[in-house]
Amino acid sequence: MSADSTPISASPYVTELDGRPATAADLAPLAFAGYAHFTAAQVRDRRIRGLDLHLERLRAASLTLFGRAVPDEEVRGRLRTALAAGPADVSVTVTVYSPEGEFTARAHPSAAPRLLVRTGPPATGPEGPLALALVPHERVLPEVKHVGEIAKTLLLRRAVADGFDDAAFLDGEGRLSEATIWNLVFWDGTSVLWPQAAMLTGTTMSAVRRRLTALGVPQRTTPITPSDLPALAGAAVMNSWTPGIPVHRLGPVTLPPAPDFLRLLHDAYETEAWVAP
Repeated sequence: MSADSTPISASPYVTELDGRPATAADLAPLAFAGYAHFTAAQVRDRRIRGLDLHLERLRAASLTLFGRAVPDEEVRGRLRTALAAGPADVSVTVTVYSPEGEFTARAHPSAAPRLLVRTGPPATGPEGPLALALVPHERVLPEVKHVGEIAKTLLLRRAVADGFDDAAFLDGEGRLSEATIWNLVFWDGTSVLWPQAAMLTGTTMSAVRRRLTALGVPQRTTPITPSDLPALAGAAVMNSWTPGIPVHRLGPVTLPPAPDFLRLLHDAYETEAWVAP
């Protein structure tokens, strides 16, 4: 077998393309490809919280980018295959891309999207609390979790160089939207506040929101600007790693500790069922 057709996996974790081990030849066209989207999840005992939300995300993004989507049952099958091939507890990333690549004016009707499933070590995220720089930035196609977002890494590194842990974004109207790889969430002492702005609605964010609704916890979506921060009672970030990491500073504004708020987010997320593909 030639070197470029040798399966990549040499660890407990897998990289599979359309249900089979990916080779170097398979992955070479992806090395500089940026016209793709993905979802990421934590897997425990080969189960995923909010699986329906991940499937919905992949379907909607594929229709936006490619005009067609891989059927949900096929995605579930690819996930089952990959998760059965490694440890029970992993991180998983599902990437959907077009074999036609970038910079092509029109997609061929027979070019169905392809599915790359990768597993890796499980993750839980940093402990926090975090200090976030406030940076003017609006993502292209914010509703799509697309690849190749050079600005997010650049802004993260600039924030760290300035003494922060990460960066949060301000839109053109001066409203907080999201952070580099996080959703933002705030607490006013009685209600959970979600920023009103164009952003990627995270799967963990959606799961927490529906569980808070089921628990009868007050929540609302509202514009939040830097001038609103001093009056708030707490802040956190969340993503596929965790439903809540405390934020103690946003730009120049220090926010109070809010352990009850963080506990509320985590307790709500704990009620979201683990689902096997």
